[in-house]
Parts: sequence; structure tokens; C-alpha cells
Amino acid sequence: MPPLPICSSPDPSQVYRPAEDSYLLLKAASDEIRPGDRVLEVGTGSGFILSRLPPCEHKVGTDINPHAAVLSHRAGIAVVRTDLAAGLRQVFDLILFNAPYLPTTPGERIDDWLEYALDGGEDGRRVISRFFSEVSGLLSAEGRILLLISSLTGVDETRDLARATGWEMQVVAQEAVDGGEVLIVCRLTRL
Repeated sequence: MPPLPICSSPDPSQVYRPAEDSYLLLKAASDEIRPGDRVLEVGTGSGFILSRLPPCEHKVGTDINPHAAVLSHRAGIAVVRTDLAAGLRQVFDLILFNAPYLPTTPGERIDDWLEYALDGGEDGRRVISRFFSEVSGLLSAEGRILLLISSLTGVDETRDLARATGWEMQVVAQEAVDGGEVLIVCRLTRL
């Protein structure tokens, strides 16, 4: 993979703005975090969640979006610009991910940096599937993952995908939003 380009003038319109899903994941993470935890947030965006978490041992974020990486760095977040968590070698006790969960057809794609925060592929689980496969080596033996998905993503289908890749999934928080959609925070642990 070629090196990711640097962004010297970030465009905030290309970064996901905190919304209901961000607040729900922040609340669940604040309830879950322990003082000694090493925390990774995949897709940290502006750094909204990491900058508001209670104190812990260590916090780091990742984001593929160059605009997000610069903005989160400016917010005081230790951030690595990478795809999901590629190249990281540290082990974490708590991993957070507000996944791009919206089912998106090829004709709906907008082809900009913001799309990375939204486009979950045709079934809403394309990025989640990659995440499940790639994150195992980054989680401590007793570590936990908090994954935010939507009812549009399919809870049962996500649970089946999690189990097939070695994860036990439990719903720990949910909130109904406009249009009948339900936002869901899932806690994942190793099987």
C-alpha cells in the first residue's frame, strides 16, 4: 500500500461531526473504561470521544482520513493515520469503533473523505468484517471491544459475523433515533 498523503490544511466538512451515535458510544465507553486501560479508538474522527473519556493509562486513535487525523491531533489526541489499525503493534485493553455501518450501494457513494465514516458497503458490514478479522492481535487477553452499529446493519447478522471470527457479542446500550433506526453499542470479548 502506498504511503497515505499528509494533510496540511484540514477541511472540517470532511470529518464526521459528533451525533447521536458518538454520544451513545461515549457514554458506553465512559461506563466501561478502567483507570489502568490502554484504549484505542479506531476511526477517531475529530477526537471527540477520546478527548472526553475518563482518565486511563493510555489513549490513542487511528483514522484513514487525513483531515480527521490532523483535527484530532490538534485536539490533543495521539493519532496514527492508518487504515483501521494497520501497522499498530501495541496491545490494548479497550478498543472503541463507531464503524461505518450504513448500507451503501455503489450509486450512493459520494467519493470523498467523509464517506470513510459512513459507507458500510451494500450490507453495512463490509468494514466491520475487516475490523473483526484484523483487530484480534491488538486486544489484550481480557480486553473488550465496544462497537457501535445500527439496526440498519443487522444485529443478528453482525452477531453471526462476530462469532464466525472468534468474538462473543453482547448488546450493552441502544437508542432509537429518527426514522425508526436504533443505534446499538455491542461489547465484544474473545470466545
